[in-house]
Amino acid sequence: MKPKAIEMPQQFGRVAVMMGGTAAEREVSLRSGTAVFNALRESGIDAVAIDVTGNPVQALAGERFDRVFNIIHGRGGEDGVLQGALEAIGMPYTGSGVLASALSMDKLRTKMCWQGVGLPTPRWALLKQSGDIDACIEKLGFPVIVKPAKEGSSIGMSKASNREELIKAFELASEYNCDVYAETWVSGREFTVAVVQGDALPVIRLETPNVFYDYDAKYKANTTQYHCPCGLSDSDEQALQALAVRACEAVGVEGWGRVDVFIDQDGHNQLIEVNTVPGMTDHSLVPMAAKQAGISFTELVWRILETSF
Repeated sequence: MKPKAIEMPQQFGRVAVMMGGTAAEREVSLRSGTAVFNALRESGIDAVAIDVTGNPVQALAGERFDRVFNIIHGRGGEDGVLQGALEAIGMPYTGSGVLASALSMDKLRTKMCWQGVGLPTPRWALLKQSGDIDACIEKLGFPVIVKPAKEGSSIGMSKASNREELIKAFELASEYNCDVYAETWVSGREFTVAVVQGDALPVIRLETPNVFYDYDAKYKANTTQYHCPCGLSDSDEQALQALAVRACEAVGVEGWGRVDVFIDQDGHNQLIEVNTVPGMTDHSLVPMAAKQAGISFTELVWRILETSF
Protein backbone atom coordinates (compact mmCIF):
# COMPACT_ATOMS: atom_id res chain seq x y z
CA MET A 1 0.00 0.00 0.00
CA LYS A 2 1.36 3.40 -0.99
CA PRO A 3 1.81 6.02 1.74
CA LYS A 4 -0.38 9.07 1.58
CA ALA A 5 0.87 11.94 -0.54
CA ILE A 6 1.99 14.90 1.55
CA GLU A 7 1.49 18.38 0.09
CA MET A 8 2.90 20.73 2.73
CA PRO A 9 6.29 20.44 4.50
CA GLN A 10 4.66 21.26 7.85
CA GLN A 11 2.74 17.98 7.66
CA PHE A 12 5.96 16.05 8.27
CA GLY A 13 6.59 17.86 11.55
CA ARG A 14 10.12 17.79 12.93
CA VAL A 15 12.29 15.20 11.21
CA ALA A 16 15.42 13.56 12.62
CA VAL A 17 17.80 12.54 9.83
CA MET A 18 19.67 9.66 11.45
CA MET A 19 23.02 8.99 9.82
CA GLY A 20 26.46 7.63 10.60
CA GLY A 21 26.17 4.67 12.92
CA THR A 22 29.02 2.44 13.99
CA ALA A 23 29.14 -0.06 11.10
CA ALA A 24 31.74 -0.34 8.37
CA GLU A 25 29.62 1.90 6.11
CA ARG A 26 29.65 4.83 8.53
CA GLU A 27 31.47 7.29 6.24
CA VAL A 28 29.16 6.55 3.32
CA SER A 29 26.14 7.00 5.59
CA LEU A 30 27.38 10.42 6.69
CA ARG A 31 27.66 11.50 3.07
CA SER A 32 24.21 10.13 2.27
CA GLY A 33 22.74 11.74 5.36
CA THR A 34 24.19 15.14 4.59
CA ALA A 35 22.71 15.06 1.09
CA VAL A 36 19.30 13.99 2.45
CA PHE A 37 19.37 16.63 5.19
CA ASN A 38 20.18 19.42 2.72
CA ALA A 39 17.38 18.28 0.38
CA LEU A 40 14.84 18.24 3.20
CA ARG A 41 15.84 21.73 4.30
CA GLU A 42 15.56 22.95 0.70
CA SER A 43 11.98 21.66 0.72
CA GLY A 44 11.16 23.69 3.80
CA ILE A 45 11.03 20.67 6.09
CA ASP A 46 12.12 21.12 9.72
CA ALA A 47 14.96 18.59 9.58
CA VAL A 48 17.71 17.99 12.14
CA ALA A 49 20.89 16.04 11.35
CA ILE A 50 21.64 13.35 13.97
CA ASP A 51 25.06 11.66 13.82
CA VAL A 52 24.53 8.35 15.62
CA THR A 53 27.71 7.17 17.34
CA GLY A 54 26.20 4.77 19.86
CA ASN A 55 22.73 4.00 21.18
CA PRO A 56 20.27 5.33 18.55
CA VAL A 57 17.50 6.00 21.09
CA GLN A 58 19.87 8.06 23.22
CA ALA A 59 20.81 10.03 20.11
CA LEU A 60 17.20 11.25 19.99
CA ALA A 61 16.95 11.97 23.71
CA GLY A 62 16.19 15.47 24.91
CA GLU A 63 14.54 16.64 21.70
CA ARG A 64 11.06 16.26 20.22
CA PHE A 65 10.74 14.65 16.80
CA ASP A 66 7.73 13.57 14.80
CA ARG A 67 9.49 11.05 12.55
CA VAL A 68 12.86 9.70 11.48
CA PHE A 69 14.47 9.63 8.05
CA ASN A 70 16.76 6.62 8.47
CA ILE A 71 19.87 6.81 6.29
CA ILE A 72 22.18 4.63 8.42
CA HIS A 73 23.65 1.98 6.11
CA GLY A 74 24.64 -1.47 7.31
CA ARG A 75 24.40 -3.03 10.72
CA GLY A 76 22.60 -1.04 13.38
CA GLY A 77 20.61 0.93 10.83
CA GLU A 78 19.63 -1.43 8.03
CA ASP A 79 19.25 -4.69 9.96
CA GLY A 80 16.11 -4.19 12.04
CA VAL A 81 17.88 -2.99 15.19
CA LEU A 82 17.09 0.68 14.70
CA GLN A 83 13.63 -0.15 13.38
CA GLY A 84 12.81 -2.15 16.50
CA ALA A 85 14.10 0.60 18.79
CA LEU A 86 12.02 3.24 17.01
CA GLU A 87 8.90 1.08 17.13
CA ALA A 88 9.45 0.56 20.86
CA ILE A 89 9.26 4.31 21.45
CA GLY A 90 6.45 4.84 18.93
CA MET A 91 8.53 6.84 16.45
CA PRO A 92 7.54 6.64 12.74
CA TYR A 93 10.43 6.05 10.33
CA THR A 94 11.18 5.66 6.64
CA GLY A 95 11.53 2.40 4.80
CA SER A 96 11.09 -1.23 5.76
CA GLY A 97 10.05 -2.63 9.12
CA VAL A 98 11.89 -4.92 11.50
CA LEU A 99 11.35 -8.23 9.67
CA ALA A 100 12.24 -7.07 6.17
CA SER A 101 15.22 -5.07 7.42
CA ALA A 102 16.67 -7.97 9.39
CA LEU A 103 16.04 -10.48 6.62
CA SER A 104 17.37 -8.36 3.77
CA MET A 105 20.52 -7.49 5.71
CA ASP A 106 21.33 -11.21 5.70
CA LYS A 107 22.12 -11.82 2.03
CA LEU A 108 22.27 -15.58 2.47
CA ARG A 109 18.82 -15.90 4.04
CA THR A 110 17.43 -13.49 1.48
CA LYS A 111 18.62 -15.91 -1.20
CA MET A 112 16.96 -18.78 0.66
CA CYS A 113 13.65 -16.89 0.67
CA TRP A 114 13.91 -16.09 -3.02
CA GLN A 115 14.66 -19.69 -3.82
CA GLY A 116 11.71 -20.76 -1.69
CA VAL A 117 9.27 -18.72 -3.80
CA GLY A 118 10.87 -19.70 -7.08
CA LEU A 119 12.85 -16.54 -7.83
CA PRO A 120 16.25 -16.99 -9.56
CA THR A 121 19.48 -16.53 -7.60
CA PRO A 122 22.98 -18.00 -8.07
CA ARG A 123 23.90 -21.27 -6.34
CA TRP A 124 25.84 -21.00 -3.09
CA ALA A 125 27.67 -22.95 -0.40
CA LEU A 126 27.94 -22.07 3.30
CA LEU A 127 31.49 -21.81 4.65
CA LYS A 128 31.63 -22.32 8.40
CA GLN A 129 35.13 -23.70 8.78
CA SER A 130 38.17 -24.53 6.68
CA GLY A 131 36.87 -28.07 6.30
CA ASP A 132 34.03 -26.74 4.15
CA ILE A 133 36.44 -25.55 1.44
CA ASP A 134 36.65 -28.82 -0.47
CA ALA A 135 32.88 -29.41 -0.25
CA CYS A 136 32.37 -25.93 -1.69
CA ILE A 137 34.76 -26.62 -4.56
CA GLU A 138 32.97 -29.88 -5.33
CA LYS A 139 29.56 -28.20 -5.30
CA LEU A 140 30.30 -24.93 -7.11
CA GLY A 141 33.63 -25.28 -8.86
CA PHE A 142 35.41 -22.05 -9.83
CA PRO A 143 35.27 -19.10 -10.01
CA VAL A 144 33.18 -18.06 -7.01
CA ILE A 145 32.67 -14.89 -5.03
CA VAL A 146 32.92 -15.12 -1.25
CA LYS A 147 30.79 -12.84 0.92
CA PRO A 148 30.13 -12.04 4.57
CA ALA A 149 26.35 -12.40 4.77
CA LYS A 150 25.66 -9.24 6.78
CA GLU A 151 27.95 -6.59 5.30
CA GLY A 152 27.01 -4.05 2.65
CA SER A 153 28.86 -1.96 0.06
CA SER A 154 30.74 -5.11 -1.05
CA ILE A 155 32.83 -4.95 2.14
CA GLY A 156 34.70 -8.19 2.83
CA MET A 157 33.93 -9.68 -0.58
CA SER A 158 36.47 -11.24 -2.94
CA LYS A 159 36.65 -13.46 -6.00
CA ALA A 160 38.33 -16.86 -5.86
CA SER A 161 39.52 -18.81 -8.89
CA ASN A 162 41.41 -21.60 -7.12
CA ARG A 163 41.65 -23.34 -3.74
CA GLU A 164 44.32 -21.01 -2.34
CA GLU A 165 42.30 -17.91 -3.25
CA LEU A 166 39.17 -19.49 -1.76
CA ILE A 167 40.94 -20.04 1.56
CA LYS A 168 42.13 -16.41 1.62
CA ALA A 169 38.68 -15.14 0.66
CA PHE A 170 37.10 -17.19 3.44
CA GLU A 171 39.60 -15.84 5.98
CA LEU A 172 38.88 -12.25 4.89
CA ALA A 173 35.11 -12.62 5.02
CA SER A 174 35.32 -14.38 8.40
CA GLU A 175 36.66 -11.18 9.98
CA TYR A 176 33.16 -9.64 9.87
CA ASN A 177 31.54 -11.86 12.54
CA CYS A 178 28.69 -13.30 10.49
CA ASP A 179 27.95 -16.24 8.22
CA VAL A 180 30.22 -16.57 5.19
CA TYR A 181 29.14 -18.10 1.91
CA ALA A 182 30.54 -18.67 -1.55
CA GLU A 183 28.36 -17.91 -4.55
CA THR A 184 28.76 -19.06 -8.13
CA TRP A 185 30.47 -16.32 -10.12
CA VAL A 186 28.02 -14.90 -12.66
CA SER A 187 29.56 -13.88 -15.97
CA GLY A 188 27.27 -11.42 -17.64
CA ARG A 189 25.87 -7.93 -17.29
CA GLU A 190 25.20 -6.28 -13.93
CA PHE A 191 22.11 -4.19 -13.26
CA THR A 192 20.42 -2.48 -10.35
CA VAL A 193 16.76 -1.59 -9.95
CA ALA A 194 15.49 1.00 -7.46
CA VAL A 195 11.97 0.55 -6.10
CA VAL A 196 10.22 3.53 -4.47
CA GLN A 197 6.70 3.27 -3.04
CA GLY A 198 6.20 -0.03 -4.89
CA ASP A 199 7.20 1.28 -8.32
CA ALA A 200 10.43 0.32 -10.08
CA LEU A 201 12.51 3.18 -11.45
CA PRO A 202 14.51 2.96 -14.71
CA VAL A 203 17.10 0.18 -14.67
CA ILE A 204 20.82 1.04 -14.47
CA ARG A 205 23.55 -1.10 -16.05
CA LEU A 206 26.91 -1.02 -14.29
CA GLU A 207 30.36 -1.41 -15.81
CA THR A 208 33.65 -1.39 -13.94
CA PRO A 209 37.22 -2.33 -14.91
CA ASN A 210 37.62 -3.72 -11.37
CA VAL A 211 37.23 -7.45 -10.76
CA PHE A 212 33.70 -6.69 -9.56
CA TYR A 213 31.62 -3.73 -8.40
CA ASP A 214 33.51 -3.39 -5.11
CA TYR A 215 33.74 -0.59 -2.52
CA ASP A 216 36.29 1.31 -4.61
CA ALA A 217 34.14 1.08 -7.74
CA LYS A 218 31.07 2.23 -5.80
CA TYR A 219 32.45 5.20 -3.91
CA LYS A 220 35.89 6.23 -5.12
CA ALA A 221 36.72 5.30 -8.70
CA ASN A 222 35.99 7.53 -11.65
CA THR A 223 36.26 4.57 -14.02
CA THR A 224 32.88 3.05 -13.16
CA GLN A 225 30.32 3.57 -15.92
CA TYR A 226 26.58 3.86 -15.29
CA HIS A 227 24.24 3.32 -18.23
CA CYS A 228 20.73 4.69 -17.83
CA PRO A 229 18.95 4.00 -20.17
CA CYS A 230 20.42 0.56 -19.53
CA GLY A 231 20.42 -0.69 -23.13
CA LEU A 232 17.87 -3.48 -22.67
CA SER A 233 14.81 -3.77 -24.87
CA ASP A 234 11.63 -2.31 -23.39
CA SER A 235 10.24 -5.78 -22.70
CA ASP A 236 13.45 -7.00 -21.03
CA GLU A 237 13.69 -3.87 -18.87
CA GLN A 238 10.07 -4.22 -17.82
CA ALA A 239 10.68 -7.88 -16.93
CA LEU A 240 13.67 -6.89 -14.81
CA GLN A 241 11.64 -4.18 -13.08
CA ALA A 242 8.83 -6.64 -12.35
CA LEU A 243 11.35 -9.13 -10.96
CA ALA A 244 12.79 -6.47 -8.66
CA VAL A 245 9.33 -5.62 -7.31
CA ARG A 246 8.62 -9.34 -6.71
CA ALA A 247 12.01 -9.74 -5.01
CA CYS A 248 11.13 -6.91 -2.62
CA GLU A 249 7.67 -8.30 -1.93
CA ALA A 250 9.09 -11.76 -1.19
CA VAL A 251 11.11 -10.47 1.77
CA GLY A 252 8.63 -7.79 2.86
CA VAL A 253 10.58 -4.73 1.75
CA GLU A 254 8.47 -1.57 1.94
CA GLY A 255 8.89 2.12 1.19
CA TRP A 256 12.04 2.02 -0.87
CA GLY A 257 14.94 -0.25 -1.71
CA ARG A 258 17.36 -1.28 -4.44
CA VAL A 259 17.72 -4.72 -5.98
CA ASP A 260 20.98 -5.88 -7.55
CA VAL A 261 20.68 -8.43 -10.36
CA PHE A 262 22.76 -9.97 -13.14
CA ILE A 263 21.72 -11.20 -16.55
CA ASP A 264 24.01 -14.17 -17.17
CA GLN A 265 25.51 -15.30 -20.46
CA ASP A 266 22.47 -17.50 -21.13
CA GLY A 267 20.14 -14.51 -20.75
CA HIS A 268 18.75 -15.59 -17.37
CA ASN A 269 18.13 -13.09 -14.56
CA GLN A 270 19.99 -13.81 -11.30
CA LEU A 271 19.03 -11.92 -8.13
CA ILE A 272 21.99 -11.00 -5.93
CA GLU A 273 20.73 -8.90 -3.00
CA VAL A 274 18.33 -6.17 -1.91
CA ASN A 275 19.33 -3.03 -0.02
CA THR A 276 16.71 -1.46 2.26
CA VAL A 277 18.68 1.75 3.00
CA PRO A 278 20.53 2.39 -0.27
CA GLY A 279 23.16 5.06 -0.70
CA MET A 280 22.18 8.65 -1.43
CA THR A 281 25.62 10.09 -2.24
CA ASP A 282 26.83 11.73 -5.45
CA HIS A 283 27.87 8.25 -6.67
CA SER A 284 24.62 6.58 -5.64
CA LEU A 285 22.28 4.68 -7.91
CA VAL A 286 18.79 5.45 -6.62
CA PRO A 287 19.12 9.22 -7.30
CA MET A 288 20.54 8.39 -10.73
CA ALA A 289 17.55 6.22 -11.63
CA ALA A 290 15.15 8.80 -10.25
CA LYS A 291 16.73 11.52 -12.40
CA GLN A 292 16.19 9.37 -15.51
CA ALA A 293 12.51 9.12 -14.51
CA GLY A 294 12.30 12.91 -14.23
CA ILE A 295 12.39 12.92 -10.42
CA SER A 296 14.77 15.42 -8.83
CA PHE A 297 16.86 14.51 -5.80
CA THR A 298 14.74 16.82 -3.64
CA GLU A 299 11.51 15.20 -4.83
CA LEU A 300 12.99 11.72 -4.33
CA VAL A 301 13.89 12.51 -0.72
CA TRP A 302 10.37 13.89 -0.17
CA ARG A 303 8.82 10.68 -1.54
CA ILE A 304 10.99 8.53 0.69
CA LEU A 305 10.02 10.61 3.72
CA GLU A 306 6.37 10.00 2.83
CA THR A 307 6.99 6.30 3.55
CA SER A 308 7.24 7.17 7.26
CA PHE A 309 3.44 7.56 7.34
